Amino acid sequence: MKKLLSTVAVTAIAVAASLGAASARDQIRIVGSSTVYPFTTAVAENFGKTSGMKTPVVESTGTGGGMKLFCEGVGEKFPDATNASRRMKKGEWADCNKNGVKDIVEILIGFDGLTFAQAKSGIPMKISRKNFFLALAKEVPGADGKLVPNPYKNWSEIDPSLPNEKIEVLGPPPTSGTRDSMHELFMEPGAAEIPALKELKGKDAKAFEAVWKSVREDGAYVEAGENDNVIVQKLEANPKAFGVFGYSFLEENASKLEGVPVDGVVPSFETIADGTYKPSREMFVYVKKAHVGVVPGLDKFAAEYVSDTATGEDGYLSEKGLVPLPAERHAEVSKAVVALEPMKGDELK
Repeated sequence: MKKLLSTVAVTAIAVAASLGAASARDQIRIVGSSTVYPFTTAVAENFGKTSGMKTPVVESTGTGGGMKLFCEGVGEKFPDATNASRRMKKGEWADCNKNGVKDIVEILIGFDGLTFAQAKSGIPMKISRKNFFLALAKEVPGADGKLVPNPYKNWSEIDPSLPNEKIEVLGPPPTSGTRDSMHELFMEPGAAEIPALKELKGKDAKAFEAVWKSVREDGAYVEAGENDNVIVQKLEANPKAFGVFGYSFLEENASKLEGVPVDGVVPSFETIADGTYKPSREMFVYVKKAHVGVVPGLDKFAAEYVSDTATGEDGYLSEKGLVPLPAERHAEVSKAVVALEPMKGDELK
């Protein structure tokens, strides 16, 4: 314990020196995922009202962009925390460590479903993850099982039960954690349902990965930027198009949009919580422990995030569309975060 306290003290002194004792920031700065942004903004606003400290600044930079900023170093010019719509990657952990960002507190805040949605005035649609993959992959198996450039122009060419309308899907760019989730929750399981690709997976996992991680670039998939509100606006203007974004945005815009059933299950708070809606994901916030005690209130902000009033079963983030953790898991996460226990890193992929 003495060694730990000594290490923390030395780190705090080093950070204080880099911040400048008289000019250290007195306002928490958070970057990262646009999907987690509304949750963290709600916590920041509540923290500003109840703590007597300044309301933290929250910027929407995308998960990948936020991780890059977060891992660049320790000190005043670097953010104190980053939002992530998927878990930190092993490569990002290595970048953090290389730049001296070594003690990172991981906050698992809850779940979000990744939805495939359309305007309420659109043609009724149901989709499987297999057909989602066939609609958006850059290459798909041809009649002989060999990969060919995606030939499908209309949904009905994939499956006659689908609308005879042009495939047009608006979704996140490669820098977004939502894009990573789209690959892992829709594209990979969809590809694995196709016999030729299932066989490829068994023979050559890397070649299989290259296929499900590819997205066509002929206009059927449109990168709509990090701002999910832009997708909502475009779907309203074009009822024949579809969008990919987190469940929280669907619920926030429930008067304008509706979620497409995926593999027979409609995205909802209940189906995400009970696991029947398969394209769901964990949401995170990462906090730089070296800034605790230097940037005022950072530890209290982290504690507010895992409080029962925020991320508990009936917490105020549920009203924002966050699906809470089971009570026992939430208690475990809360205890670790309040104690500022750093993550080990060996759990990352």
